[in-house]
Amino acid sequence: MKIAFFDTKPYDKPSFDKYGEKAGVEFKYFETKLNKDTVELAQGFDGVCVFVNDTVDAYVIDRLVELGVKVVALRCAGFNNVDMKHAFGKIHVLRVPAYSPYAVAEHAMALLLTSIRRIHKAYIRTKDFNFSLSGLTGFDLYGKTVGVIGTGRIGRVFIDICRGFGMKILAYDKFPSEGLDNGDTIRYTELDELFEKSDIISLHCPLTEETHHIIDKKALEKCKKGVVILNTSRGALVDAEALLEAIKSRKVGAACLDVYEEESDFFFEDYSGHIMEDDTLARLISMPNVIVTSHQAFLTEEALSNIAETTVNNIVQYLSVSQCPNELCYRSGNTVDCKDGKCF
Repeated sequence: MKIAFFDTKPYDKPSFDKYGEKAGVEFKYFETKLNKDTVELAQGFDGVCVFVNDTVDAYVIDRLVELGVKVVALRCAGFNNVDMKHAFGKIHVLRVPAYSPYAVAEHAMALLLTSIRRIHKAYIRTKDFNFSLSGLTGFDLYGKTVGVIGTGRIGRVFIDICRGFGMKILAYDKFPSEGLDNGDTIRYTELDELFEKSDIISLHCPLTEETHHIIDKKALEKCKKGVVILNTSRGALVDAEALLEAIKSRKVGAACLDVYEEESDFFFEDYSGHIMEDDTLARLISMPNVIVTSHQAFLTEEALSNIAETTVNNIVQYLSVSQCPNELCYRSGNTVDCKDGKCF
């Protein structure tokens, strides 16, 4: 089995080589992202392996089919970069529904603690032997209310972490998790109440038409003054322009972002010697109360190993027996996980 692996980074290869060799899957690594200009590199391969910022649109899908590619293997959970409606009936799309929810949830808490306790500022100061505490006053998490939007695996782990800090949780999910709401410290509610009562809001939901810009100008207007916004899910959950304006007006007290709506043009690459052309991203990074990390919440040894193992297993299962429980389908206008492991 030969797989064209796009958007390769050095940390990808060890795990994929390990599991690929065991399963008889040969990976050809390409540093370039998959898009209409690079799709020809997939010629002669059984499948392609792609990540969050690869483009699998209608043109790419049609060309992959023409080249004889049978499988698009996503090495991630999200699939908003794939035109699923166009893919249905043409090519099989597999994903990694879960790898390490702890990796993402722990990174979200790390960002929050770094921000509210000014650890990033203290680190820079002490490197210059500046031991002043002026301007480093933070606040306790104990007793604060955190609004968690999305209570899947990652959201529930984040809730457990917050409970350890003695926080109260307001949760929102279109499909609530049974048994999570205890009527006291964890309570499901509607978005309006979550916005109005939360000191901190953390996003852990997928990007869909419904959740696109779930944090927008109207939502931010409903929030408490000084609210902290956390996003470790998908960039387009947050209207970056609206967030920037809310920060400037002091409505938002801090923002911790591991993802950004237009990140595909910048994240995972070194632009330190270049002029930042995205004015919104540049202004967000320049804000003293904003922390931006470049989509690294998933980046732990455990998560990388889980991603590689599941991706390889997906490829082997489909190419060997034409079935995979992690295949995605598009049916009746709704994107859903296949129940029978085979879309067409």
